[in-house]
Amino acid sequence: MHRDPTGRYLSTSAGGESVRAFVPDPLPPVPAPEMDEARQRLLERATLAVGRLDSVSMLLPDPQLFLYAYVRREAVLSSQIEGTQSSLSDLLLFELNEAPSVPFDDVVEVSNYIAALEHGIARLRADFPLCNRLLREMHARLMARGRGSDKAPGEFRRSQNWIGGTRPGNARFVPPPPQELEACMAALEQFIHQPAATTPVLLKAALVHVQFETIHPFLDGNGRLGRLLIALLLHQGGLLEQPLLYLSLYFKQHRPVYYELLDRVRTEGDWESWVDFFLEGVEQTAHSAVETAQRLVALFRNDSQRIEQSGRGAANALRVLHALRAHPVATLKLLCEETGISFPTTAKIVQGFIELGIVRELTGQRRNRVFVYDAYLNILNEGGEPLG
Repeated sequence: MHRDPTGRYLSTSAGGESVRAFVPDPLPPVPAPEMDEARQRLLERATLAVGRLDSVSMLLPDPQLFLYAYVRREAVLSSQIEGTQSSLSDLLLFELNEAPSVPFDDVVEVSNYIAALEHGIARLRADFPLCNRLLREMHARLMARGRGSDKAPGEFRRSQNWIGGTRPGNARFVPPPPQELEACMAALEQFIHQPAATTPVLLKAALVHVQFETIHPFLDGNGRLGRLLIALLLHQGGLLEQPLLYLSLYFKQHRPVYYELLDRVRTEGDWESWVDFFLEGVEQTAHSAVETAQRLVALFRNDSQRIEQSGRGAANALRVLHALRAHPVATLKLLCEETGISFPTTAKIVQGFIELGIVRELTGQRRNRVFVYDAYLNILNEGGEPLG
């Protein structure tokens, strides 16, 4: 729907040029997004899909294992949107300290993302509110090392930034001037704290994401933190016990539409098109996460059965398989530490897994070998190829 711009423009200076910076109106939008019958049904379907994901995650034999892998997949995808070339394999190798050839800055960026998410969820579970202080704490972890570590981690920006273009004068979008940030972020925090009865959780997440990206309160890392904010809002709003719904793959697959719809909210007040896009993404992503969980459960069950049917030593072999579920890229040393099984026995078990086609050796070396649980990683890797 075409309305007026959802904010005002201020003249400001950036990079020695005079530019028009956009200051968004506080949420909620006035008038509110139109919730016609079709959009209401979409909201209901998306909410049901998230509810199903929440219930399936509770039924998994080991939800923490799924969460461990899924969070890492999300970290890779979200960082790829920002231009990193890291894969999930790169991240898992980096966590092993066995990957001298992995692009260090890219993988550190992904690792920081995991630290920021885990900090945010831990704080919410300790009844700390979702507030600007928490966003700054998460940002400090997101930018702690690697690229962007010199761009005021954990602090709202004190200078003008811009999005797209080679300089402020030809930027695609110029966020609010720094002197407007405090008021913008205070209003956003106030909206986040409004009771759930005022705005359904998914609708609130849709509105908050646009507002955060429009304010762009940090010098760097706004995109990643803005996507994390969605997961935190769903957790805080009681829709998801575990942070298992991430829209990074959906946004990655539809990047031009995503950016166009953000712009249309700002310039035309077209919240409806954005809400439709967001809710469709939530529904698709929740269905996909449920399917991924079910495929992993089936994989673990089938591989366990194959190991049990292979003969002697099945009990120890199942312990090694369980360790590989927690660490789908692993060294023999790590598997020994995780299982308490001797090195020679672990090596023999892993060789048996290679013969069964369960694992593959990555390095081609005789010493310090690294093994990958191929089918597991392939399921998680779908859609996770770096952007060209």
